[in-house]
Amino acid sequence: MDIWEEMYEKAKAQYHPEDVSPFVYAHHVVCAVESENGEIFTGFCIEACSGVMNLCAERVAALNMYVNSGQTVIKKLIAFRDTPPTEKRVGSGMPCGACREFLMQLSEENRNMLIMADYETRKTVTLGELMQNWWGESRYKTGNDS
Repeated sequence: MDIWEEMYEKAKAQYHPEDVSPFVYAHHVVCAVESENGEIFTGFCIEACSGVMNLCAERVAALNMYVNSGQTVIKKLIAFRDTPPTEKRVGSGMPCGACREFLMQLSEENRNMLIMADYETRKTVTLGELMQNWWGESRYKTGNDS
């Protein structure tokens, strides 16, 4: 079993779409991340009628990593609904804009993380490829917001 299969299986265990309440729906998108030290953390999407309370699986997995280990660097990420990411479904497995932004802000090294684009062929893209010319580069270089 390679690392991608291990991550897929751990995330898949979180996939069981359910209504938490008449207002909250969860577990319909899942994610696993491999941290810098090789640990795997998972997350699932949770959505509420109030849009500001929504959390994507990718951000939940990254937050689980940080809360449980203090780590901020992610080496690999896989996210999906009921089936693994595939290039046959455009955008399948790609983090949304808010998640991309959060992952870039969490650590400048996350630009190098591999994001699974096609599970069958093991094709990946980096977060840096998805976030070219990111607005926050200068802050990492100077340590301030000017």
